[in-house]
Amino acid sequence: MRPTAWAAPTAPPDPPEPERISRAALTRLIEPGDAAIGRAVQRLGAVRLVQGFYEGAPASRLGLGADRIAAYQERLRKFNPATDLERIARLGGKFIIPGDSEWPSQLDDLGDGRPVGLWVRGLPSQRLPSLRLLALRSVAVVGSRACTAYGRHIAGQLGSELAERGWVVVSGAAHGVDTAAHLGALAVNGMTIAVLASGVDICYPRGNEALIERIGRDGLLVSELALGMNPTRFRFVLRNRVIAALTRGTVVVEAASRSGALSTARRARDLNRHTMGIPGPITSELSAGVHTLIRSGAATMVTSGAEVGELIGSIGADLAPERAGPLLPRDALEPPVARVLEAVPASADGAPVQRLAHYAALSETATVQHLHELSSLGFVERHGAHWRLVRRK
Repeated sequence: MRPTAWAAPTAPPDPPEPERISRAALTRLIEPGDAAIGRAVQRLGAVRLVQGFYEGAPASRLGLGADRIAAYQERLRKFNPATDLERIARLGGKFIIPGDSEWPSQLDDLGDGRPVGLWVRGLPSQRLPSLRLLALRSVAVVGSRACTAYGRHIAGQLGSELAERGWVVVSGAAHGVDTAAHLGALAVNGMTIAVLASGVDICYPRGNEALIERIGRDGLLVSELALGMNPTRFRFVLRNRVIAALTRGTVVVEAASRSGALSTARRARDLNRHTMGIPGPITSELSAGVHTLIRSGAATMVTSGAEVGELIGSIGADLAPERAGPLLPRDALEPPVARVLEAVPASADGAPVQRLAHYAALSETATVQHLHELSSLGFVERHGAHWRLVRRK
C-alpha cells in the first residue's frame, strides 16, 4: 500500500492529508535531527520521499545510501502512520507539521535538522492556546538530574515566578531541576511544556509518571518521536536542541562541568537565544558548569524570574524591580546635614563645633543649626562644649 493511500483500521470521516501521513511515517523511520533526511524533504517533499522509500527508489534519486533506503522500505511495511494519528487524537492531542497555523516557526532556525513534525498531547483551549502562541512567551529551565536541595528550591521558585509573570516554563520532565521547574509552574496554576525524548504516551522516567500525566492534562507534552517510542541516551541530547530552539531563552540552574544541561545552553547560544545561569556555591561541583558559562561570557547571571523576564521580555514591559537595601533614617537627611553627621567622630568625647564645621566644610552657624536638628532626630547629643554620637543600646 502506498503512502498516499494508507488507511487506518477504521477509516476516519476526514482522512489526514498525505503530507501529514508521510511526515508521521518519517517520525517512526528516522532519528530526530537527521540532516540528510531534512535536505531530502526540502528537495523532494515528504510525500515523494516516503513514496520513494516504499518503492525502493534508486539512491541517486533520493540522495541517500541504498542500504538505508532498503531498511526504510522494510520498516514501512510494519506500521501504519494513520493509526498513530488516530491514537494521538484519542489521547487528546495531535500531530502538527511545518505549514500548520500551530507550528512554531522558530524551530526553522534548526535548518536541515528541524523536526519533521511534532506530536503534541493536550488539546488547545482558552487556557491552552496553540503551541506556536505558547512558545512566543516561553523560557526553558534546565539543570542537573541529581540536583542539590538548593538547586531544587531555586528551580521551583524560578518556575513559579516565571509562571506568575505570564511566562510558559519549558523543560524535559526529568528528575531534579526539570521536575522542580514544572512543579513550580503548576503550583501557581501556570503553564508548562515538557519536551520528551520518547513518545508522548510514554512516561519516562517512571518516577515522574504522575507529573507527566498532569502536564498532559494541564499543559502540553511535545515530542518528535512517534507514539510508543522509547527514550535513548542519544535522543535525550537531540531533544535538547528542540528545547533551545522553541523558547526565548534558556536558564541553567545547576550543572556540573559535563552536564547534559550545558548542551541545551550551548544550543541556545548557537541559535542566538538568551542563555542565563543561576549562580551557586563556589564549593559545589554541580554549579561548576554554570559558573564556567557565566565567567566565559556565554551566559548572563540571573537570580530571579523577574530578571529572566527583563532579559528576554519586551523592552520596557518586563522590567525587574530595582533592588535596594533597607532605607535607613540617615538616608532621608539633606546633604549638608548628612555631612555634619559624618563629621562627628565615634569617640566618647566627640568634637567641638569648630572642628565639625571644618570637616563638614560649613560655617559654624550652619553647623550648630544642623547639630540641633540631628539632636532632635536622636543622632547626636551635646557633651559639654563637644558634640558626640548617641550610643545605641
